[in-house]
Amino acid sequence: MTAHRPHWLVLIAVLWLGLAHAALAEDPVVQVRALPQASLLVKERGRDRIAYQAEVARIPASTLKLLTAYAALESWGRDHRFHTDLFQDASGWLWVKGYADPYLVSEELDRLVTAIKRQGVHRVAGIGLDDSLFDPDLEIAGRSTSSNPYDAPVTALAANFNTLNLIREGEHIHSAEPQTPLTATGERLGRLGPQGQQRINLRERALALRYFGELLAAKLRTAGIEVGDRQQLATTPGTAKRLLRYQNSRTLAEMVAPMLKYSNNFIANALFLRLAAPDGQGQIRPGQAQRALTDFARRRFGWTGFTIDDGAGLSRANRLSARQLVELLEAFAPYRDLMPQQDDDPNVRAKTGTLSGISSYAGYVRRGGVWEPFALLIEQPVAYDLRRQVASQLAR
Repeated sequence: MTAHRPHWLVLIAVLWLGLAHAALAEDPVVQVRALPQASLLVKERGRDRIAYQAEVARIPASTLKLLTAYAALESWGRDHRFHTDLFQDASGWLWVKGYADPYLVSEELDRLVTAIKRQGVHRVAGIGLDDSLFDPDLEIAGRSTSSNPYDAPVTALAANFNTLNLIREGEHIHSAEPQTPLTATGERLGRLGPQGQQRINLRERALALRYFGELLAAKLRTAGIEVGDRQQLATTPGTAKRLLRYQNSRTLAEMVAPMLKYSNNFIANALFLRLAAPDGQGQIRPGQAQRALTDFARRRFGWTGFTIDDGAGLSRANRLSARQLVELLEAFAPYRDLMPQQDDDPNVRAKTGTLSGISSYAGYVRRGGVWEPFALLIEQPVAYDLRRQVASQLAR
């Protein structure tokens, strides 16, 4: 028996090494560090805990929304409320001037109409729509011409994120939302789509503004205000008198949290454009928003070697490093409560980013009762859930 003991010891050692190797192969952090087109940085008590290609500038995808959110929160504060101005001219036209409030949803328009009625308005001859804060030729980098909701245009005056939620049953079209009446534009677009539920965007500026006017008119009529059928897309006449300045019921913080949770591109790019004119004065022109957010990042962090092309992360021209994202997250710590929690792990609060061949994740993991920042950027095809597994592993 004694003569055979070394063989058993060798066998046990081989088995142990094999199991250890298999465990390492299954470790998601180890998997990332074997990827040539990946970057990972985790801080612990202010020092690098894991740093793998952390200085390489990569495509951040929607983790770029963290920079947009931070710039907005630092510029205006958590409790800021966006406003919309309403005027009436001598002929009875109601003029609506937008300042890129990203959350004028149907329920908010109900509140706006109530505020108009309180001003004693009983009749509106027509509706004037003023989105002159944005240059008409303004385009968002990375936005395509598809009908997907994430490709909706960003206008200074917009209802429901410039999207429609409809249901088609045979030739019958109706709204999928009880708070949103069907308008002529909605019915026309619904007939062009398939049977069943449709989520579509209002693909052009003029169409988006026309729909805003139709929806507002429907809300005014429901409130008992007589409304003429005509609309104008124009700058508010200088002779029109301001009825009121309507402030959104949601604070900026209450807009940023769902923007990050649902990765809402419309809200992110509305904030991105608005940051080019923080006081709402003047007209925002092409390229101005890119310069404004780039200048903000340089001033606040001293960054070099990065590129900002849009505010939502749609453009593949955007570039940030894991090191830069972690620096951003260190500054973002006072707003950590606005970050989405990972569904299966309360010790992770982070923002995903996804494009074709791009998988990113940036946020915080709770290690030893302390929230620590991390950033993961992958520029090659990987399993969709690898990033979440990495974050949970970092938390452990």
